[in-house]
Amino acid sequence: METLGLTFEMVVVLGLLGLTIVLFVSEIVRVDIAAILIMVALGLLTAVPGLESLVDVRHLFDGFASNAVISIIAVMIIGAGLDRTGVMSSVAAWITKVGGATENRIIVLISGAVGVISSFMQNVGAAALFLPVVSRVSTRTGLPMSRLLMPMGFCAILGGTMTMVGSSPLILLNDLIASINGTLPAETQIDTFSLFSVTPVGICLLITGLLYFIIFGRFVLPTIDSPDGTSGNSTLDYVNNLYQIDGQVHEIRIPEGSKPVGRTIDDLQRGYHLQIIATHFQGHTYPAPPRNAEITAPATIAVIADENALQAFLGDNELTEASELDEFVETLGAGKAGIAEVVIPPGSKLIGKTGRELWLRKVYGLSPLAIYRGGETLSRDQEDLGEIPYLAGDTLVCHTAWDALARLEKDSDFVVVTTDFPHEDLRPKKIGWALLFFLIAVSLILFSDLRLSLCLLVGAIGMVVSRVLSMDEAYNAVSWPTVFLLASLIPLGQAVQASGTAAWIADQVLAVLDGMPIWVIQTSVAVLATFFTLVMSNVGATVLLVPLAVNIALGAGADPGVFALTVAIATSNSFLIPTHQVNALLMGPGGYRVVDFMKAGGIMTILFLIVAIGALNLLW
Repeated sequence: METLGLTFEMVVVLGLLGLTIVLFVSEIVRVDIAAILIMVALGLLTAVPGLESLVDVRHLFDGFASNAVISIIAVMIIGAGLDRTGVMSSVAAWITKVGGATENRIIVLISGAVGVISSFMQNVGAAALFLPVVSRVSTRTGLPMSRLLMPMGFCAILGGTMTMVGSSPLILLNDLIASINGTLPAETQIDTFSLFSVTPVGICLLITGLLYFIIFGRFVLPTIDSPDGTSGNSTLDYVNNLYQIDGQVHEIRIPEGSKPVGRTIDDLQRGYHLQIIATHFQGHTYPAPPRNAEITAPATIAVIADENALQAFLGDNELTEASELDEFVETLGAGKAGIAEVVIPPGSKLIGKTGRELWLRKVYGLSPLAIYRGGETLSRDQEDLGEIPYLAGDTLVCHTAWDALARLEKDSDFVVVTTDFPHEDLRPKKIGWALLFFLIAVSLILFSDLRLSLCLLVGAIGMVVSRVLSMDEAYNAVSWPTVFLLASLIPLGQAVQASGTAAWIADQVLAVLDGMPIWVIQTSVAVLATFFTLVMSNVGATVLLVPLAVNIALGAGADPGVFALTVAIATSNSFLIPTHQVNALLMGPGGYRVVDFMKAGGIMTILFLIVAIGALNLLW
């Protein structure tokens, strides 16, 4: 087989590819900066004699207007709109209710759902849509986002192999086959694939991804604190260390006929030195219930107490504690409520008054756990906090809903010390508009021939026009490092293809395969497609390799349709480095480094090849 010659342009492009990989792996600079540097270098190199055609500098920045980048921007805005109206909060509440705080169950629920959704819409769209959900689940369960986002992203990519509209290469495949058939004799014509032809392969791949993270997730997933340096339990640790009080919330069910029934909140709190921060009965939850409220049955209460007080309360009243939050997972989750510090300033109207006089819980939504005064901590297990008059400078350590704390920031009688809590401005009245424009965008994607980015922009601009989001909020919803990373890499992929470097690499590999067994050739084609999708767009890799794979199959006496499908599926095998749109999207929110992808993605890449080749050969 005659092979292409290596040109000066190809050598330069190969050098840039190598430099890109080194910068990504070493992380000497941030990956988005590295991508911008490579893009700028490509432009500057066109001034070197012999490299004028390396890239068209007039279109060097076209990546910022590409279909993929605009789609990502639009879907981030749509996701933010759904989040702001409370839709994503409801989804997160359901996930935490079903999955609890168990990492594997949460991973299966989130990643499985995203995998199925991505089989009918672009995988990056499905991943971006669930970013707010993962953030809220992480906050409520204390599981780091880094343990949840990578499985979700990988399964979004895998889910794209479940239908012929799940990924760009599969969408493109039938068109490529139709084009190739025009050059083939009638007896070697390739049949096109129906919508669900590839579903069994995709299901196998998605199940493989889920099992991989269930079994090996504890070893390959990084544990990274959130970007602000906090983790799920940091507030409790802080309170325990500074004030020596236990801030853990315990959920206790009160059945009919039990001793607490008919007694008031205040009676139980004073009798057992505990704090009842919420009650739930007749389908309604009441946070910070007033002290004169009576316990009815059947009911559930949320209690904060030290271990001795908790056990005394449970033992005396023959009650049991739930293993995890259930009724209160939404209202008392870390995204909705928590422990805060509030100072009584000089001149406050509260000075000289007690918490009982002020009805602190009913009026202000504060459930006091301790008072810090003059270097001494006064806690509930030592004294009745409700009977202590407040002094200027007192720090109240309280459990409170975050929306109540936000209101106190505007009250001159308090100085809110805790500032790193969610300042949510939910707009539930806009939920109808948010869902309407989301459904319009999805419908346009599924039932029209309009460009993906245009379909998604209809939904995004709808969120702004209907005032689900302000324009500033829409801008803030976009992860701009992700945008620059993807847009800056697009010219490199174009240079790899336009310079002939991709064809040269493919030609070298395929020349070596002459005379090999069919399964070896098929596997080599899949490996080649995997490599190309790491360094150029998966669409570019598909356009380049499908015709080559078909010719190789015909020459080896194999099924050309299977080889073409092998390429289209293998271009989704992009887990090693964050060049895939989904991986790039998750880098910032997850706090990932390139080595994190290499560690988890290396094994996933091998498993993908084994399962994909095995399933393809079993089915065809």
